[in-house]
Amino acid sequence: MASYEAIKNFDDDDVEMALPHNQISESRSATVNREAINNIEEQRSSSSRHQQPQNKPQRLVSLDVFRGLTVALMILVDDAGGLLPALNHSPWNGLTLADYVMPFFLFIVGLSLALTYKKLSCKVVASKKASLRALKLLALGLFLQGGYIHRVNDLTYGVDMKQIRWMGILQRIAIAYLLAALCEIWLKRDDESVNSGPSLLRKYRYQWAVALIISFLYICFLYGLYVPDWEYQISTEPSSVPKTFSVKCGVRGDTGPACNAVGMIDRTILGIQHLYRRPIYARMPECSINSPDYGPLPPDAPAWCQAPFDPEGILSSVMAIVTCLIGLHYGHIIVHFKDHRVRIIYWMIPTSCLVVFGLVLDLFGMHINKVLYSFSYMCVTAGAAGILFVGIYVMVDVWGYRRMTIVMEWMGMHALMIYILAACNVFPIFLQGFYWGSPHNNILKLIGVGT
Repeated sequence: MASYEAIKNFDDDDVEMALPHNQISESRSATVNREAINNIEEQRSSSSRHQQPQNKPQRLVSLDVFRGLTVALMILVDDAGGLLPALNHSPWNGLTLADYVMPFFLFIVGLSLALTYKKLSCKVVASKKASLRALKLLALGLFLQGGYIHRVNDLTYGVDMKQIRWMGILQRIAIAYLLAALCEIWLKRDDESVNSGPSLLRKYRYQWAVALIISFLYICFLYGLYVPDWEYQISTEPSSVPKTFSVKCGVRGDTGPACNAVGMIDRTILGIQHLYRRPIYARMPECSINSPDYGPLPPDAPAWCQAPFDPEGILSSVMAIVTCLIGLHYGHIIVHFKDHRVRIIYWMIPTSCLVVFGLVLDLFGMHINKVLYSFSYMCVTAGAAGILFVGIYVMVDVWGYRRMTIVMEWMGMHALMIYILAACNVFPIFLQGFYWGSPHNNILKLIGVGT
């Protein structure tokens, strides 16, 4: 092996120069020379075979487990949220278990991007591929959540383009993914090495500048834009004249359901007919006698209770990009630091700061609000994502407890497929296609799903 190490960088014609001089005979034949070269090639091939498994990059199991756990949490809150209000989304201010799902997904997207783009051969090609992936995800979101697929037991499909919902969960992830990917491709200093926390911040300082600018613009728009009075129409019956409701606003900085800048921007740019028609605030006590669940309107219900409102709107999706950038930072720590203890320390410092800062902001009036994706909500949920990921990382990648998480690992490796089939009702609607006698006599009705 020592002889091979000495000659591994030479060509066949230069083998003689690498061998010890006392082994070379002036009168040896070409056959002997060829045999030596063949032996060297065999050693080279054997060494390459032994080294190949060692050089193969290992998959970060804790990331798959974290993604799988988030998918399982999403399915749980979707199916059991109606039965247990504590699992369902908060009607407005506040935080429930369901409100962690979206930030966890965005955090995971950012973390994955740091591992995907740690080595780039061509930035232009990488940017094109990232844009294409984002467009595919955006198109898939429009198909699944734009209204083409109806609810279970509707037994219909198709969407009126005049009322298609433009925004949604996958659309928000596509937007955050694209911007975070472009930041990772273009906004890092490739000529700077990382050997400490400050050097890590310097290398990616332009990405942090983007996160700060987005946060600053979001706060300025949320608290600075003037929200005028507005109105909307709803149809009580297909043949009747739509009923018009007027909502009085004329304010700035309001973060209530009726007069916030997030809804105003969506109504102005997207159009109120393209927003989500089952608003989350319809479960508030002002709008439902069964609060915190949906229910009939109280006698003195305000005018805005039935107004469409998109929980994945434009301004809130812009703020969601910051969660993805924070996940990107956690991925940078994996790329540049190999010691488990160092990684955990550098993860827990920003995690603790985010949670404490978010809770302090909520205490001083910037309420934690998932629908608006408030700055305090972003801080608390991103910090919670960091805490959960560190716990999974220690258990799975440090201590090696993989057997108990193998199901979550599998779910994490097939997260998009599970989301499409389970969370978007594709699989239940597929089962409804098999019936006897009448379309209403299907398997789902037999087992009581969707009734």
